Amino acid sequence: MFKMSPEEQLHELKKGTVDFISEVELLSKLKDSYKNKKPLRIKAGFDPSRPDLHLGHTVLINKLRQFQILGHQVIFLIGDFTAMIGDPSGRNQTRPALTTEECVENAKTYARQVFKILDKERTEVAYNSSWFKNFSAVEFIKLSSHYTVARMLERDDFSKRYKDQTPISIHELLYPLVQGYDSVALKSDVELGGTDQRFNLLVGREIQKSYGLPQQCIITSPILEGLDGVQKMSKSLNNYIAVEDTPKDMFGKTMRLSDELMIRYYELLTDMTTSDLAALQVDISAGKKHPRDIKVALAKTFVTRFYSSHDAEKAEDEFNRIFVNKGIPDNVPEIKCGAETGVGVVQFLVKIGLATSNAEARRAIEGMAVELKGQKVSDWKMTIDLKIGDEFLVRSGKKKFIKVKV
Repeated sequence: MFKMSPEEQLHELKKGTVDFISEVELLSKLKDSYKNKKPLRIKAGFDPSRPDLHLGHTVLINKLRQFQILGHQVIFLIGDFTAMIGDPSGRNQTRPALTTEECVENAKTYARQVFKILDKERTEVAYNSSWFKNFSAVEFIKLSSHYTVARMLERDDFSKRYKDQTPISIHELLYPLVQGYDSVALKSDVELGGTDQRFNLLVGREIQKSYGLPQQCIITSPILEGLDGVQKMSKSLNNYIAVEDTPKDMFGKTMRLSDELMIRYYELLTDMTTSDLAALQVDISAGKKHPRDIKVALAKTFVTRFYSSHDAEKAEDEFNRIFVNKGIPDNVPEIKCGAETGVGVVQFLVKIGLATSNAEARRAIEGMAVELKGQKVSDWKMTIDLKIGDEFLVRSGKKKFIKVKV
């Protein structure tokens, strides 16, 4: 049933993690599981606060998949009830709660997208509304009795808001308790979460103990940086790769990664073992493998995972046709523009950052240094139409490129 010994499993599970609470406890659970041929129950919860997932979300889903490959039972928990409270983690103000309708619609998309990674036949999908919708007021009061206000205010975000006299609503204090009770309802042996969830996961351990259950182990994963390598991956920062991006976009965005960030994505988003990852880094340092080839392999891994190997090959061919064969670098920045007609090309170059002034843009055009949609621009009075769905490259000089998406 299990292909690896408990010690080997533990070694692999530590890859790409921050907190491991505790290593001794988890090894003990793995040994009991191995001896009794009984899979551990591994839980990760996701509040359907938005309708789509990006690769930042999949860091945890990949860790679930790793447990799945090792032979354990994974539980993908959709927090449709907790989403209506609003997770206050990392917030400096009260987070707006979602409506029931929003939760239902977003949850549908989560359930669809997650099986691009997890094995549907070996995944338990749970909704925490299934037990909380029947919770009585008495049961909520009983749940609240298992934790103190003083302990709750030890949490960083609550502590800062309390000191700054920023309001903290009572319902926000309930969130960690409700998330903790999920672990009671699901009898989880291990719970996964991002580093920002550490407090909530620890509350889960205490709530399980209060209800007379064995305490879950906790594994936290780092927050994945976006394509800029600085800020966390976020749609609002436009530095993301979405699970449902087209194969072309998924491939192209991956090729924009720096070499350093590429290694981090391999660590957090692939099944590569720790020893294989170390060997890969040695080969790159020794010049045996070119970073670009490794990046291509990563891009194809993502496209294959979410689509197919055929789509990955097509995306690579398209990328090579547009970029490599024309000497265009991989890491071309991308900018989004709204649809518009009759835009002056001079003003457009300034708008997308390829010129600092109209005069500079005009000089570049008169010097035949500007190329738009594969054609040289010779008339600085020219206008262009930006239509929804358009994608094209703009070039100024030999080294300045921008990819425009309308």
